[in-house]
Amino acid sequence: MTASLSALLDDNNRWLAPMAGVGDPIFRSLCRAEGAGLTCTEMISAKGLFYGDRHTADLLALAPGERSCAVQLFGADPRLVALQARRVEEAWGDALALVDINMGCPVPKVTKKGEGAALMKTPDLAARIVSAVRAAVSVPVTAKIRSGWSADDISAPRLATRLADAGANAVCVHGRTATQGYAGNSDPEPIARCVEAVPVPVLASGDLFSRDDIERVLAATGAAGVLVARGALGNPWIFGTHVPTPRDRVDKALEHARGLYALSGRRGLKRMRKHLGFYLVGFPHAARVRERSMHCETLPELEELLASTRDRLDEMKLDARGGTGARCGRHSAQDEEDQS
Repeated sequence: MTASLSALLDDNNRWLAPMAGVGDPIFRSLCRAEGAGLTCTEMISAKGLFYGDRHTADLLALAPGERSCAVQLFGADPRLVALQARRVEEAWGDALALVDINMGCPVPKVTKKGEGAALMKTPDLAARIVSAVRAAVSVPVTAKIRSGWSADDISAPRLATRLADAGANAVCVHGRTATQGYAGNSDPEPIARCVEAVPVPVLASGDLFSRDDIERVLAATGAAGVLVARGALGNPWIFGTHVPTPRDRVDKALEHARGLYALSGRRGLKRMRKHLGFYLVGFPHAARVRERSMHCETLPELEELLASTRDRLDEMKLDARGGTGARCGRHSAQDEEDQS
């Protein structure tokens, strides 16, 4: 049986956010192993699933033994989104923890179709999508929104109320506006207003790069939990208490690479290139290692590169503070931010 949303939050309220381009099954599994209470797929197009797009379908892959994962769908057609939500539930069974609906992606290729953050400007349609999905699946349904469309339209509290009335079991709020994109800072105040406005749990997202950041936003907003995005890249330990050493980070990169290769061969190695820079942030000669990784065509080549990197770090005797990945994504990963 799928756990209720309140049970999921009570068990562990530090969740991994959906992240385009980096939210692969192996990364999700590593975050769970290090303490994430729940993980989520990348945002997935309901229309792409409907038309059988191969790349879109690949985003639904689960790691071996992966359980209690959320799926995030986006679209502007209530019937279509609901149909694909039901199909995911049928395909995943008990592995599906909840369905999240993306109403916060600010990327123009998404919003120009009326999807993602554009739904903040059409609250009636947003509510109909939630209602349709709620009727189609047995698992909890959540929606991820932004603080508003623009600085002069902080509509999150009003929209969150509409979505809760339509059947959303929780609302996830990123503290930036859609027009802000990934610039500037996340503002906790609209998140706190949503907490006051709705009877369902609110989860906070945005600028969570350390455990201290998590504690601060929970205290400032009263949110029931958090969604960690860029702060987890190269640093799955953000969900737990362990402070990783440089050796830990290289070992985790090796584990990640081996898992991706086992899952999808050479395509997995290419995908690993995005992650590797985050694991190596702050290391001496990190840029050189990243450049060399681009030429690794086989797993043994990448393993040899990382093993030699680890040996050099051991010789340098860097301490645990020598480039810990806690804040590595703040400036270098804007295009890999959770797409909501």
